[in-house]
Amino acid sequence: MRVNRILLSVALVVVALVIQVSVLARLHLPGAVPDLLLLTVLGLALVYGHVGGALVGFGAGLLADLAPPADHAAGRYALVLCVIGYLAGLAKPDNGRLRSATGPMVVVVGAAIGTTLLYAGVGALVGDTAARHVGLPSLLFTASLYDLLLAPFVVPGIMALARRAENDPLADTNSAAKSPDISSGWLSSGTGLRIGGQRNALRMKTARARMARAGRIKGVKRL
Repeated sequence: MRVNRILLSVALVVVALVIQVSVLARLHLPGAVPDLLLLTVLGLALVYGHVGGALVGFGAGLLADLAPPADHAAGRYALVLCVIGYLAGLAKPDNGRLRSATGPMVVVVGAAIGTTLLYAGVGALVGDTAARHVGLPSLLFTASLYDLLLAPFVVPGIMALARRAENDPLADTNSAAKSPDISSGWLSSGTGLRIGGQRNALRMKTARARMARAGRIKGVKRL
């Protein structure tokens, strides 16, 4: 990943985790907790693609596993967000622009359901049965509802920041200033090819004109 991607991803993930732990987790909403960290990973994955989404998801999940008051095994949420970031990155549009909000909303709902199921499944493998006591259907419904309501205020902003970091004009200027010889070399070689092609074309036209004149003179002599 590029340096600007890493810096932006780290900053957004840290801010999202702090808001989620200090604000959203203390709202005591029924069912699940709005997952701002998941929405941040989704927004970055829709811009960076499946590889970037997997890397950002793993880093964000690992940070959430280590941040207090985490009460589960380290690496559990990192695995979940790594898989979700990879799958969400597969939905990245080819031109980088979303035609409508339907696609991202479907991605958010699918990610909320998939995250809850994967988290509960991994917990069952390690002996954590908390999801059974809370009720998995209610967790799926509330997680999808909260994330869907929060997504329009988070995902577009995350994607806009990621696109702006990708199209950094300062980086383009620096890269262009570092390689003036390469561009000039390509230009000079291209110009030389064009001049050589024009000279060859003029020579061919001159030869054809001479042959045509010779044919006409011979024809007059035969008459």
